[in-house]
Amino acid sequence: MPIALSVDDFLQQSGPILDVRSPGEYAQGHIPSAVSFPLFSDDERAQVGTCYKQVGRDAAVELGFEIAGPKCATFVRQAKELAPDLSLRVHCWRGGMRSGGVGWILETAGFQVYTLAGGYKAYRQWVRQVLATPKPIVVLGGMTGTAKTLILRELAQMGEPVIDLEHLANNRGSSYGALMLPPQPSTEHYENLLAAAWAQFGGDRSIWLEAESRRVGTCRIPDELFLQMLAAPALEVTRSVEERLDLLVSIYGGADPEDLVMATQRIQRRLGGQHAKAAVDLIRAGDLRSACAIILAYYDRTYRHDLERRGKTIPQIDITGLSPDQSAQRLLQALPQVIAAAKPQPAD
Repeated sequence: MPIALSVDDFLQQSGPILDVRSPGEYAQGHIPSAVSFPLFSDDERAQVGTCYKQVGRDAAVELGFEIAGPKCATFVRQAKELAPDLSLRVHCWRGGMRSGGVGWILETAGFQVYTLAGGYKAYRQWVRQVLATPKPIVVLGGMTGTAKTLILRELAQMGEPVIDLEHLANNRGSSYGALMLPPQPSTEHYENLLAAAWAQFGGDRSIWLEAESRRVGTCRIPDELFLQMLAAPALEVTRSVEERLDLLVSIYGGADPEDLVMATQRIQRRLGGQHAKAAVDLIRAGDLRSACAIILAYYDRTYRHDLERRGKTIPQIDITGLSPDQSAQRLLQALPQVIAAAKPQPAD
């Protein structure tokens, strides 16, 4: 029989993870390293579910065997391609019949099979627990165009613990954030990605995160993590408007102008009708830099308003003229003082 493991043991076990739920379930959210290996298609799963409700369990099991039986040889062949050493992990939604059935087929074919006790449902409970685990973090703030993402990448290259919230969400965190990027994951899968990253780091070293609102595009930062971010020490990088415009033009210069127009029109009410029209006209005229200057003024006001609303004073570090590498070095030099200042002071 396949060996059932807890979530922690399952994730630490070697071998590929086969997610035998339907393609639709997998697309909604999955263990980040798992491979979609569906026992049933979405339509077949619906047929079995309907049969279970209308006729009963025995009839649904028979229908399941009828559907899956002809696929057995294909399952074994595909599994051998994925796991040449014949050791793998299998899970379904609750750790029940689907993973048990596929596990039995593969074990009969000579595989060492490990299943996930409680299935993906147990994994989702693990995600919530992991994200609620307190860890030392430092939040990197700064207005649009200050190259925060590039600095975080440099910090990661230097061996610092970094979680890139925007990279995991496939969005730069603005109306323009999805341009030239892959589709965003569901919020459920975003949580899975964040938990996998969060679980990697331990000890006393601060994890670097970029300051974000609760939403990064359509993805929502889970409350467990967001509340930790609000309470964490923070640094704000500043640089000249000219450098910020240079960066924005370098990022969005390759975008389709009409995509930029649509993104601008989405924030038309907040920009103001006149400003929005001027920005759109400049984009269509090929003057992206001037259009960015108009849009940047709006994002700067929004950023300042958010800081005032939170009532936080954040140490500023001027990085004008510095490369992302030099900026990262400067942040690391300032970090000990920022952390010390954020610690509660003993009462007199």
